[in-house]
Amino acid sequence: MISMTGYGYKEYQDGKIRFSLEVKTYNNRYMDLILNLPSPLSPLEGKVRSLIGSAIKRGRVEVYLRMKELEEDLSLSVDKAAVQSYAETLREVQGLAGISGDLSLGHILSMEGVIKTEKNRDLDAIYEILEPLFRDVLEQVNSSRAAEGAETEKDILGQIGFLEECLDKVREHAPRMQEQITTTLKEKFEEVVQGKADESRILAEIAVQVVRFDINEELQRLTTHFEGFRSIASGSEAVGKKLDFLCQEINREVNTIGSKNTLVEIGRIVVEMKDSLEKVREQLRNVE
Repeated sequence: MISMTGYGYKEYQDGKIRFSLEVKTYNNRYMDLILNLPSPLSPLEGKVRSLIGSAIKRGRVEVYLRMKELEEDLSLSVDKAAVQSYAETLREVQGLAGISGDLSLGHILSMEGVIKTEKNRDLDAIYEILEPLFRDVLEQVNSSRAAEGAETEKDILGQIGFLEECLDKVREHAPRMQEQITTTLKEKFEEVVQGKADESRILAEIAVQVVRFDINEELQRLTTHFEGFRSIASGSEAVGKKLDFLCQEINREVNTIGSKNTLVEIGRIVVEMKDSLEKVREQLRNVE
């Protein structure tokens, strides 16, 4: 089993750039990826999402990537149209204001947009840095998720063991419950018919009613479900949803036993089984 709670962090730095990557994961019914990338790296979002999706299948995943460029590769260009427009406008202002003198370079350079600056970024080269960084952090996350998942699996299987013990106890009481139902029904039938029906007819009717209250099928299905639970839990893939569905089936069988039950002892066992099963389902909410 793999928990959905995990954490990973790592930094990278060379002469030109520094990255810090933090990944947090929490339990969630579906895959919910919150990706926070620096805006210049937004074209890489698809690749990053695919990389994360290959490592994490379910849960809320929060990713925070921070970038600082230590050495900038800049391209400078002059907006010729803007320079000409600013010069003409400044001369017009001079004439209107009656101010003599020549325009200086400083006047033009103080205007916004005269010189355009663009940062040259090789996104392919940046991704070559980011890919191993992400893989390392995701490995940290999954290691912490696996460690917590192992503890969760131990606790869950302990509860399944308890449920199997309860099932054995119910199985021990089942014959006495059937005997009690048979005796009670026979007394009721005899009270109603008051000797007006032969015994074979009464026994036939009792047999029909006893079948309705029989719990052997439920006991057998629960045995199968517990075996299936252990088998699925031992798998290496995401098992949370499958096990939660199986818990619903187990709960249905336990409820049916409770509805058919006529013994106080079985009633108490059913309550214990439902409580234990709820603990299992609570734990499964944090299993991938």
